[in-house]
Amino acid sequence: MMSKIHPSTSSGSKGGDNNNMLLREKEEDMRPCMLTVWKRSSMSFQGTDGFTVFDNQGRLVFRVDNYSRNSRRVAAAGLLLMDGAGNALLSLKPQILSMQYQWNGYREESDRCGKRGMSKAFTMRSSSLLFHSGKDEAKVFMMGSGPTRRKQAHQTPDFKIEGCFRSRNCKIKNANGDLVAQIARKRANSTILLSDDVFSLLVYPGFGTDLVMAFVVILDRISSKPYTPVLCS
Repeated sequence: MMSKIHPSTSSGSKGGDNNNMLLREKEEDMRPCMLTVWKRSSMSFQGTDGFTVFDNQGRLVFRVDNYSRNSRRVAAAGLLLMDGAGNALLSLKPQILSMQYQWNGYREESDRCGKRGMSKAFTMRSSSLLFHSGKDEAKVFMMGSGPTRRKQAHQTPDFKIEGCFRSRNCKIKNANGDLVAQIARKRANSTILLSDDVFSLLVYPGFGTDLVMAFVVILDRISSKPYTPVLCS
């Protein structure tokens, strides 16, 4: 429940009201963003599979709809992360013939001539083909625009994911070791845990929630049983 914001008892100026509003907005920006992730498509017909993600006010903020667990179909079409209105944010595709379990994320961008196309945003790979050890881990390499950044992208990870996604117990850290996001089981109250199809995603200020949610979607794929290497074209 949102806390009530009481009006000032004094008859302050309109400028003072605006300042108070800006201060409240700044305070909101400094707070972690708590999301509830439901591993279920927002589409109701049979055979769909995906995610619906809500903010702390119950608004739909992200969705992944109508994709198949069949690895060949996923490799051909990939997964599409959308906002609540259905606008495409990131296209997620498995790496072809990868020796590690690797996925790539793409954003739609425009070049100098205004022509739109897909640009690779990041690469995420597991540190183990099995990905079911006690300390599960994945590494994320962001793509830059310069040749130096592209070279570094294959050496030092920009983000590291530790823990066990299947147990809904993960931490995402950046290259400096700062905590970016946490994945945890969702509680109905202090004593009752919900099923692992519903879990919490806490994203700290300064990090894009859409990017973190893309990591979660890929984690769901690479930690699913049974493990099936992506060897399709």
